[in-house]
Amino acid sequence: MASIKLSREALIHNLDIIAHQVGGKDKIAVVLKDNAYGHGALMIARAVSEYGVKQAVVRLEREAVEIMDFFDNVLILGQIATQAHPKISYAINSLEEISAYPSGARVELKIDTGMHRNGIDPKEIAKAFEQIAKCGLVCVGVMSHFRSADALSSEWFWQRSVFHEVKVSAAALAKKYGWTLRFHISNSAGTFRSSVCHEDMVRVGIALYGCLEMDVSLIQPEFKSVLSLWGDKIATRVLRAGERIGYNGIYEADVDEVVSTYDLGYANGLDRLASNRYVTPSGAALRGRISMDSASFACDTDQLMIFDNANNYARAVGTIGYEILACLDKDLKREWAD
Repeated sequence: MASIKLSREALIHNLDIIAHQVGGKDKIAVVLKDNAYGHGALMIARAVSEYGVKQAVVRLEREAVEIMDFFDNVLILGQIATQAHPKISYAINSLEEISAYPSGARVELKIDTGMHRNGIDPKEIAKAFEQIAKCGLVCVGVMSHFRSADALSSEWFWQRSVFHEVKVSAAALAKKYGWTLRFHISNSAGTFRSSVCHEDMVRVGIALYGCLEMDVSLIQPEFKSVLSLWGDKIATRVLRAGERIGYNGIYEADVDEVVSTYDLGYANGLDRLASNRYVTPSGAALRGRISMDSASFACDTDQLMIFDNANNYARAVGTIGYEILACLDKDLKREWAD
């Protein structure tokens, strides 16, 4: 059966780099949304908890419930609370949603410092705090998000400056309500733009999994990819010169060659755009069109590593490693390789 293999050594290596960058494990919040970017949320949660990480970030409440036993707090980014729980906090993305929260819920106010995707205007912090308190909610944090920390431009400096002003204003206003706030804006790329961590925590996702890519003009940390994707052979045959393989026969053999079909296809997360244009790390070329549950390669090994770094496969289809990882089939077997 096709499978995903995870490297504990690579994960710890990446955590060590992050912890050194930010000044300790206590500032690390691991992003485990969307099945930990395809890695398997429970497996990664357990491993990072054993390392000493106490904070996590997810998208949905059901994701938080699944992993919260491993952490002191889980931040939910994209769902209005259905409960008030001492180990869960919720990102408030607009003024309008505040009234929908149950009394007692712990919330973190999202500020739009320039991403212009969600979050409130910095000028509305006082109004937001007033509404949060009126609804009986407890504000435990103020957050934002960098939009282009991985690129060399003035935008990272601009957003950081805006967020600094937000921190000063919010900290003063919070005293009125007796709230102690934590402040955070840095994603993986933002974490490595400064030698000093100025926030209370960083939210690391793609860096944790070893697939962070920075602009060539910026420092690229030496991360290791945690995930590799493997397929098991279904069948092998000799494709004769002039014969074509797969749907629509888009690949025609120039000479006789050995090809094998493996039990992975686009239903498992192999983007179909890689058809006839991708080569595995071992040099096996993808032959013909990727099918729903299978793909053929010019090799005859019993087990084939499709990729050991999602960024390489992503380049073959013109996308980013995030998308390849997040689309991996949740039903694929996941196991530690070390």
